[in-house]
Amino acid sequence: MVDSLRILTGNANTELAQAICRYLEVDLGEAEVGHFADGEITVKINENIRGCDIFIIQPTPAPSENLMELLIMVDAARRSSALRVTAVLPYFGYARQDRKDRPRVPITAKLVANLITTAGANRVLTMDLHSSQIQGFFDIPFDHLYAAPVLIDYFREKAIPNLTVVAPDLGSVKMARAYAQRLEASLALVDKRRTRADDMEVMTLIGDVKGRNVVIFDDVVSTGKTIAKAAIALKEQGAEEIYVGVTHAVFSPEAGEIMRSAPVREIVVTDSIAPRSVGLDDRLKVLSVSRLFGEAIRRIHEERSLSSLFV
Repeated sequence: MVDSLRILTGNANTELAQAICRYLEVDLGEAEVGHFADGEITVKINENIRGCDIFIIQPTPAPSENLMELLIMVDAARRSSALRVTAVLPYFGYARQDRKDRPRVPITAKLVANLITTAGANRVLTMDLHSSQIQGFFDIPFDHLYAAPVLIDYFREKAIPNLTVVAPDLGSVKMARAYAQRLEASLALVDKRRTRADDMEVMTLIGDVKGRNVVIFDDVVSTGKTIAKAAIALKEQGAEEIYVGVTHAVFSPEAGEIMRSAPVREIVVTDSIAPRSVGLDDRLKVLSVSRLFGEAIRRIHEERSLSSLFV
């Protein structure tokens, strides 16, 4: 690998950035990301990056400071005459408002896309968007990875018998079907109705889960209410052991209590967001996506195809 590759990171998930660097066998770039006395973010890159291929690793969950760090770092890299700046967002925040579905609401996913582009990013790399249409909000090259290979390998090794994959809503049916095919499992669907953006009411279970072990796959777990209510509904329909596989563990403050009360044996998440302690103890399993992102960064840097990473 040529010397022009540089990996920088903000404060959102330094552990993941370091793991990616270990996979690539490169040093993490020297950058100070701190605050002025009044709380404003300050960034200083402490090495020469002129003509370098820069990858800035920074997921953007709440607080919004994580997004601001990314934007300021991109701007600093651009003004330092980097050859190319790739914004690597293991988790793309503000993605849940991706369309105007009610009067007088924003489309924050498009707003963030504009901010990243205007800051000076030449390319974006992310994983498991809440909605694939967000790719179209960017007018720069956009690479969309999937955590499926990591999650599938884990559940395949567990060799869970009588397995059924459950989609927690209509929007995730396509994803759940792909998981079911790869795991050679049957498929079921929880048809739900949302009462608020972060709450839901289980309506109907489509499919048979009686006497079967179940894995619920989703892209994001925030409050945990969707998964908890789905798990309760599945138990009422005769499901045996219930597992959960989620890419992004956002985990709002009440998530731990809600998930602890749910009839779920194991919750499997990735480290796209820095893991938070929510009191789930041995029920929470964190898988690393460092190898996936590391290989994607290597291939982008070497101008090679990313297609094989989706298998």
